[in-house]
Amino acid sequence: MSRREAREKAFMLLYQLEIQREDEEAQLASFLEERDVNEQDKPYLVSLVSGVRSTRDDLDARFAPLLKRWTKERLPKIDLTILRLAVYEMFYVDDVPQNVAISEAVLLCRKYTNDESRSYINAVLGRLSNPVTAGDPP
Repeated sequence: MSRREAREKAFMLLYQLEIQREDEEAQLASFLEERDVNEQDKPYLVSLVSGVRSTRDDLDARFAPLLKRWTKERLPKIDLTILRLAVYEMFYVDDVPQNVAISEAVLLCRKYTNDESRSYINAVLGRLSNPVTAGDPP
């Protein structure tokens, strides 16, 4: 499995956890087994999932002010999950350049959302990556 595949599976699990909020540890174990995640790729997938879950408030605070005509609460859960994952990689994963995190988010959008969501997410992440338009993160 490549990092891209690990990222996509992390997205799937994060979305699942957004919908089914009970017993996250059991869901993680079940997901890893059912999706045949190999031992080599588990650490990255698990680090993304646990990182996004543990920094969710900070992630939301970073992108929420950049939402135009939307609030975080009104975003579709798929869009919210993609944004959180991308913002986590942009600011918490040192070996993933911001432009790569944005590109990977756009690829997830192409597969799981529509053109409107893809454009919107790309714009929000682009503004967030530009210190002039993003302002100082909280």
